[in-house]
Formats: sequence, structure tokens, C-alpha cells
Amino acid sequence: MTELDRRSFLGRGLTTAGGVLASGIAIETLTAHASWADAGRPAADPHQVGYGPLRRTPARNTGEELLALPAGFSYVVLGRTGTPMSDGVATPIAHDGMAAFPGTRRHTARLIRNHEVRTTPGSPVGRVHVEGSRRYDELGVAGTTTLEVDLRSGEVLRHFVSLNGTIVNCAGGMMAHRRGWLTCEETTAGPNQGWTRKHGYIFEVPLDGPEPGRPAPSQPLTAMGRFSHEAVAVDPRTGYVHETEDESGRPAGFYRFRPRDPRDLAAGGVLEMLKVKGARNYDCREGQRMGARLPVEWVTIDDPDPDLENGALTCTEQGLEKGGAKFNRLEGCWYGDDSIFFNSTSGGDAKNGDAPGADGYVEGYGQVWRYIPGRRDGGTLVLVYESPGRKELDSPDNLVFTPRGGIVLCEDDAGSADADPHPLAPGLVNVNRLIALDPRRGEPFEFAVNVADDSEFAGACFSPDGSVLFVNQLGNTASLDPPGRTYAIRGPWQRGPL
Repeated sequence: MTELDRRSFLGRGLTTAGGVLASGIAIETLTAHASWADAGRPAADPHQVGYGPLRRTPARNTGEELLALPAGFSYVVLGRTGTPMSDGVATPIAHDGMAAFPGTRRHTARLIRNHEVRTTPGSPVGRVHVEGSRRYDELGVAGTTTLEVDLRSGEVLRHFVSLNGTIVNCAGGMMAHRRGWLTCEETTAGPNQGWTRKHGYIFEVPLDGPEPGRPAPSQPLTAMGRFSHEAVAVDPRTGYVHETEDESGRPAGFYRFRPRDPRDLAAGGVLEMLKVKGARNYDCREGQRMGARLPVEWVTIDDPDPDLENGALTCTEQGLEKGGAKFNRLEGCWYGDDSIFFNSTSGGDAKNGDAPGADGYVEGYGQVWRYIPGRRDGGTLVLVYESPGRKELDSPDNLVFTPRGGIVLCEDDAGSADADPHPLAPGLVNVNRLIALDPRRGEPFEFAVNVADDSEFAGACFSPDGSVLFVNQLGNTASLDPPGRTYAIRGPWQRGPL
């Protein structure tokens, strides 16, 4: 980490009305400029926000205007829904969480991509399916695909199903030591909903092993919890896996899994929920102050694989009974700067106008949290950003900590009451963007706009060499229109904070 990375998101103590991370921005900006100079990077233009204004930009390989980007940035389209893959399977629908790993050849990267397919059991529409493979649920419709990409040309060298037999694979995270991908089911459906097995689990997709026509066996890691999973992030010092829960309409928890063996998650371990020390059921959803440091402890989930079909308490209910903290719709999760960063899609005091949830909570425009693991205690929780309104940030979902110490947030505008048009996307009512948090200024800025349709961005991740930002456009989760797409974005990253 550079000094810029280490100073990026803490050390600012007060909230401002404009939604910047906290106070002392001028001093912090000067310090950051000095750090960039020390690192051999150009200092930021003090008058430029992010990378400058956006403009509608055609894809290099198709000519379609699908994104708006800053000047100097370009993109190609990869893995569009319906494209035949190397294993003969058509690229599935619903492109969601994703990570990038070193490829098998020089100047390549390997992407492992989730598909959040939400069709009925066994439906053939956009299904992730390889006949004869070792599938957890024979009727499963979702899973993952793997793409080997040439970083210079953007060409897909090969792509194939790497896991199937699961459902609603939303997000996930890298395994310890980057050995592969942990893919998560965002559901607790099971036999009562027509599936042959219980769902709501995490599955391993090894980096090495799956090949075209030979996906990885899909076996659930039941000790890591059965709940509506979103994303995970591993602390490389301890091997602890931090997990977010995307519950809609009721409180959600932030979890960690302490494995017996970080290299063998199937060997079991202990699942815990975050609790703010000295406060029972502390409500993180509203009334928070950016920069405040909250001491953390952890409560054990006694039954991580509850029999929900027969009325067992959910993991969330177990954690809240022991005083666990309440969040709203926890989504993206990523390790960076010796911390775990994660989103609350609908947290915050500025409200989006939607109807209250089951417990009366009224949704906000979103929060970004930082959990700093403790070496001698349970750690510290810090709210690093809370959106003051839809123009700044509307419903953050997946996130990634960038090579230069910033954060990129994928919007998923799920609000129904507050229309969200954009001048670069005429005709669209709910427009989704990539919003970045600038560690130099402590402010959010637009980096990209989806001008093609109203589906969310997802799966943002940088290639291992930092030259390419990969990101998905979800498309439809139950039909072929609009299609899912993966973008590979190149440009003058050194000109700004990402």
C-alpha cells in the first residue's frame, strides 16, 4: 500500500451537508497530492472532479453506444447473453458479481462471473447448465462462467460454464490466496419452492480445475451460513471470510466466518454476526455520523444451516436475539487498505420515498462502511460515506477497492418512487451509474453511465495489472431481453484517483 492508500478513508471526523467523506478536505488533498508525487503519479487537477465530464461512447468492437465515459476512455463488449461459448453452451442471462485473476498466458486475465438467474426450477431460459456434470440441484438454473481475456485486444480467448446446479448466484468474493471464487446464492428457497435441494449457500469455484465441458462440482459450504447471501471478502492475515446479507424489507446482518482451515472451508468453522460493543441491536441504518468509530464484538450463530422449511430461526434472527447490529440490504464487499469495505444499498437518513419495510424502516440512498479488523479486539466499524441524495449516489450494490486507493460503486436503482433520469440517457427513467469515491477529495463522482437500458451495473473489478476495469451490465434475470453484457474499459487511469 502507498501512503495515499493508507490515508484514503479514515482520519476525517465530521460530516458535511454536501456529502463529502468528512472534514479537513483541503489539508487531506494537499497530503494526497504529495503522496501521488512520491509515487511517481501526476498530481490531480484541483479543478477537475474525477476524470472530467462524461460523453456517450460507442463500443470499439460493436459500434453500439452503451456507455457514457470520460474523454480518453474506451471499452469493448464481452460475453453478451446468447453468445456461443467454448463448451457449446450459450452465454447465460443475468451477469452479476465477478472477479479478475491472472490468466494462463501473458497479458491475459481470467474472469469468473456469476449469473443471477431467477427463472423457475429447470427452466431452459438463459440457464447455466452442462449436461452430465456434478450438480448440487438437478433443477438449478444459475451458476458461474469463466472467461479468458486478452488484456490488449479485449478478445475472449475461451469461455465456459465453471459451476452449475445452483440458483440466484448474485455476488461473492475471492478465495484466500486468490485460489478461486466464492459464489453466493441470494435466496433461501428450497423444496417448498419446487427445487430438489435447500439453497442459500456459498460454493467454491477453483481457479484451476474447471475446463470447457467440465464445471467444478457444486457442493455447498453449509457452515458458512444459510441466508440471503450477497458478497464476501477474505482478510488475508487471518483467513476470516466476511459476508454480507441482502434482506429486503427487514434488518440484515454483517457476518464473519472463522474457518478451522482457511485453505479448506469445507472443514467447517464458526459463523458470527457483528455487534456494536455495549449496544444491543445497534441500528446502523440511520442516525449515523460519518467518521465515528464504533467498537465491535461478534456473537455466534449457533445453527448456521437452519431448517427453515420446518420453522427454525433464521441466521439473522439468531444474531439479533444476541444483540447483533441492524443494517439494510448489505451488498458489495471487498478487501482493501487492511480493511473490509461494504455497502448498505438503502441505508441513510436521506430517504428515497419508498414505502417502509416490515419493521417500519424507510429506505435511504445508500451507505459505504469500513470494518477494520482488530488485532486484540473485535475491531472497529466506520461509516465512510452516506449519500445525501440520488444525484450523488443512488442504491450502491457491488463495489471494488481500486489499485490506486479509490472505490468504485455499482448502482442498482431499486427505488420505485423516485425517478432517476439522466441527460446522457434520454428516455430512461431509472438510470444506473458507476460512482467512484475519490480519496484525494473525499467526494463521489460519476465515472460511467449505462445509456442502453435500466439494468444495474455489477461485478466491477480490475485486471491484476490494473490496466482494465471489467464490469457487468446485469440485463434481465428471467428473460433474454435486455441481455447481460461484460465490458472491458481501458483509459488513462493515472490521470485520476482510480
